[in-house]
Amino acid sequence: MSNTRTWETKESGPHTYKDMLHPLMLKNYGKWKYHDRPRPGVLRHVAQSGEELYTVRCGSHRQVTVDIVRRLCDLADKYAEGFLRFTIRNNIEFMLAKKENVDTLIKELEALGHPVGGTGNSISSVAHTQGWLHCDIPATDASGVVKSMMDNLFDDYTKEEMPNRVRLSTSCCEINCGGQADLAVVVQHTRPPRINHDILAGICEMPKAVARCPVAAIRPTAVNGKPSLMVVEDKCICCGACFGACPAMEINHPDYSQLAIWVGGKNSNTRSKPTNMKLVMHGLPNNPPRWPEVNSAVKKILMAYKKGGKPWERMSEWIDRIGWKRFFEETEIPFDKYLIDSYRHARTSLNQSAHVRF
Repeated sequence: MSNTRTWETKESGPHTYKDMLHPLMLKNYGKWKYHDRPRPGVLRHVAQSGEELYTVRCGSHRQVTVDIVRRLCDLADKYAEGFLRFTIRNNIEFMLAKKENVDTLIKELEALGHPVGGTGNSISSVAHTQGWLHCDIPATDASGVVKSMMDNLFDDYTKEEMPNRVRLSTSCCEINCGGQADLAVVVQHTRPPRINHDILAGICEMPKAVARCPVAAIRPTAVNGKPSLMVVEDKCICCGACFGACPAMEINHPDYSQLAIWVGGKNSNTRSKPTNMKLVMHGLPNNPPRWPEVNSAVKKILMAYKKGGKPWERMSEWIDRIGWKRFFEETEIPFDKYLIDSYRHARTSLNQSAHVRF
């Protein structure tokens, strides 16, 4: 038997991103001279050859239908040589080689209900978790919260009037898939799960539920002679992760599942080091479909930042400059013992900044 290899291994996985680049972008890859923003929502990249590539950014409905996607693709075929992309914040970007198509595309997008903006010193669309539509453990609908927030912040998406870019996120459980942001809305469970021992053994994979707890607060037990589970409430962090593996461990409740607001998160190294968000409001009612209490608080914080922030200051930098005491005064948020402003979390070992520090 021959040991000669007669086949070739073919790599699986995604295609190289270069296969999806606009031809003008691929042609001038690494040869760009500068870029600017002719107007909010429009980027212009100028190559060393003098060629120009325009990008038009618009907001989406987030949970889009097939019909909406087809309409957007039709616009891309008509004006953008067939090239568009979805960003991680659910914006849609069209790449155009012809300057004369920019204004026409914007008019058609706005006629379809897609506002153009989200560039520069503006509020961009919100990064959010899946919510009721897809996720198995949410206590609220992140997509609905986002829709109500962006309806409330529409003008600051279409204009560039904030001190710096503003990144928002929402998370529909305390595991916080939304990550760090200038301002984040996060669900806050305020009690451990309530267990229905009568049905648990019949509908739950108990080892899976035990393994899913991030703090090992779930233990096997027996109730009325039947195998079941128990929660060590002193260890439980009320995250809700167990509910996805075991529907008999109900944690959602209209009164005990509330919303909290965190501010000052930042992932980038630009101007200052990355920062963790800080809790500034909690106990806000989970009040669909428009979440008025949450939106009122979000608007108040952002308008205080807009008024008091200096040019190019991110929200964390604005807070660092004025101090937490004045932050709570400017935003008219009541301070209580649960709002900790000095959390550092192993700054020596987990500091990811590239800045020199002594």
